[in-house]
Amino acid sequence: MTQLLLSLAWTVVGIVLVLGGTWLFDKLTPTDYRGEIRKGNIAAGIVLASVVISITAIVVSVVLT
Repeated sequence: MTQLLLSLAWTVVGIVLVLGGTWLFDKLTPTDYRGEIRKGNIAAGIVLASVVISITAIVVSVVLT
């Protein structure tokens, strides 16, 4: 039971870190990537997806160590 709660807690921490990282990326870049994606800009979607994957890789490596 303790392992389950610990696993759920780390999941919540990971989600918060990923959301915080993408929020910080949105604040630091002058381009509105979400608006560009709504307009159909595929390049903006690729950039945002690569940022999310990169942040997720960093969070996973931090949580696992």
